[in-house]
Amino acid sequence: MLHSQDLAQVPRPVWTLADEYPARFVDPRHCHDRAQLLYAAQGVMSVVTDAASFVIPPQRAIWMPAGVYHEVTCRSAVSVRTLYVESGAGLPTDCRVIEVSTLLRALILEAMTLPREYDAAGRDGRIVQLIIDSIATPASASLAAPMPRDKRLLPVCQALIEDPTRADSIDDWAARACMSRRTFTRSFRDETGMSLAEWRQHVRLLEALSRLACGQQVTTIAFDVGYESPSAFTAAFQRAFGVPPSRYMAQRS
Repeated sequence: MLHSQDLAQVPRPVWTLADEYPARFVDPRHCHDRAQLLYAAQGVMSVVTDAASFVIPPQRAIWMPAGVYHEVTCRSAVSVRTLYVESGAGLPTDCRVIEVSTLLRALILEAMTLPREYDAAGRDGRIVQLIIDSIATPASASLAAPMPRDKRLLPVCQALIEDPTRADSIDDWAARACMSRRTFTRSFRDETGMSLAEWRQHVRLLEALSRLACGQQVTTIAFDVGYESPSAFTAAFQRAFGVPPSRYMAQRS
């Protein structure tokens, strides 16, 4: 199997790799010397960086600049198409989930067929340049939960990501962080831009989105991620994403 390190000496602005991973596969924390576009052709991934926790459903991709440490977890069997991109002017400098248009998807799949040392001055090079242009002006998707840098708050967020149904009180979480309630609430908002309740709901909705992409039923998801009823879940989902969960995946399939 070809790995990214095998491509380190290829003198081209973009390298490509195609991989298939089983459900629950975890690629431990690591980083790359090049920027990376990680595209979920099929399946659902989650990616955690120091700055945020991301969900990548099918037909989405995550852009990560060079040197960003991250851990990837496959929530289902995943077909991954990865582009390793040489840093350049105009490319995003932050991690983000992007919508993969029909054109970008076709370009990525075509790039997978190019030889390792493709003709950078001919048709192959024009395909690669179109991909780079598409990355430089992406349509972003709000599928990330910001992570705090305060080491006292980080375990709280990690615990909620692992189990979004947890309903511990603010006092419970403040005690876990060895902070007063007032300091905890102020610090949490300063670090994440949200209150704990807002952040927890966002994480629940991202977990729900991941489960939707895996084919689970709305009613099951609603209770599994901690909502009291399917209607309450549907209302929260529609406020966040603009459409009910039943339509969200259909519009992006």
